Amino acid sequence: MKKKVFVFFPDGVGLRNFAFTDFKSIGEKMGFDITYWNNTVFSLENNLGFNEVKIENHTAHKLLPIYTRARKRAELNVSRDKFNDEVYPTYKFPFRYDGLKNSVRSLYAKWLIGLYSSEKGIVKLRKRIHTLERSTSKYKYCKAQLETHKPDLVFCTTQRATQSISALLAAKDLGILTAAFVYSWDNVPKAMQVVETDYYFVWSDLMKSEVLKYYPFIKEEQVFVTGTPQFEPHYDKSLAQSRTEFFKAHDLDENKKYICYSGDDETTSPLDQFYLEDLANAVRSLNTKGYNLGIIYRKCPVDFTPRYNDVIEANKDVIKVLDPIWKQVGANWNQVLPAKEDFKMLYNVCEHSEFVTNVCSSTVFDFVAHNKPCIYYNYEQPQLKKGIRDIGQNYKYVHFRSMPSDKAAIFCTDKKDLEGLIKQILDGKLSSVEEGLKWYEIIVGKTPTEASEKVWKAITSIL
Repeated sequence: MKKKVFVFFPDGVGLRNFAFTDFKSIGEKMGFDITYWNNTVFSLENNLGFNEVKIENHTAHKLLPIYTRARKRAELNVSRDKFNDEVYPTYKFPFRYDGLKNSVRSLYAKWLIGLYSSEKGIVKLRKRIHTLERSTSKYKYCKAQLETHKPDLVFCTTQRATQSISALLAAKDLGILTAAFVYSWDNVPKAMQVVETDYYFVWSDLMKSEVLKYYPFIKEEQVFVTGTPQFEPHYDKSLAQSRTEFFKAHDLDENKKYICYSGDDETTSPLDQFYLEDLANAVRSLNTKGYNLGIIYRKCPVDFTPRYNDVIEANKDVIKVLDPIWKQVGANWNQVLPAKEDFKMLYNVCEHSEFVTNVCSSTVFDFVAHNKPCIYYNYEQPQLKKGIRDIGQNYKYVHFRSMPSDKAAIFCTDKKDLEGLIKQILDGKLSSVEEGLKWYEIIVGKTPTEASEKVWKAITSIL
């Protein structure tokens, strides 16, 4: 009899990894009965023909946002003290005091943080969160769905969504095995683990060591190193277009060499548009010296600000906008959902660009998978003023300490150096690919093409 697995989407971030890749077909070939347990607005049945059970009740406890924020800050406080490292407070978002409601929430959260900023306190906070979520109608609703469908295991596609807590508690209370995928390369040190499951799937040995370091209640045998399906499409040759075909499809000039500027979200890089402007100025200067260059601007999929518009308009002769193929289906960042067609676009942007430039983005790994280097901007903009976040703190984060050397990306630490760095790359005198591939292996693991299969093998082992 086939084992039944619920692949659980508490929000849309897991769609790219677990709905649009070959993840489902690999699982079915291995003999699993797969149902998608869907808490998103994206219909997997209507759009992809997948068997799904929709979660229509989205009621979380009204105190959940306060408690989860307190839990995150308490964990960061413990990490700061335990590891004697001031990087952890930089992961905190400021409290809001605009209006009575926000003021009360912030003060309540601060009281909880003061009370529970210890390892024992965090355990108590997590238990309190579980009590709150077990009292919701969503918990009862999800429990009834599980009792009807009786899966052998619930696989949660991200560890960071509060919408998953009540559903996973319902599964655990019914004796159904649960596993969660750690979604992103920087999530573990940032205290982004919202859920507690029986098992955890991580990208790499590094991420496994981090999970065990930050969460001492998790045992080594609970953590499986699987890789991530996120990078599998970069090895799918069926997505490849010829240079002529790709350039024609996106109205690019085949006589030009293009540099990709990969945009960032406003929180990470609030002055991001000015780095794009710096690149445009460097490209213009090089074009007067015999080069024929253009820029492909690919925005951050969850950035809908107009902040780049003036720079793009002023430089439309050198900047070509290729928006990622994502669809906004709600107001929140996690309701901007990828379309499957974006795999093809990203593959060919990487393949047909000379290199990528950005502020600390993980696109360094997308491009190095195509043997292309990356320039990271690491200098202040003159527009920086009090209240605007300096991008320099990004490179001090724990996940950047995984770099095997400072040559795994090319750091531009002064605007005046940008043109020279671009020239050296184009002339074949400078590259970050060799060290970048070492970093890629540390972060993504040794077998980036086998992640989906390894997840199913881990589920087989668990069951």
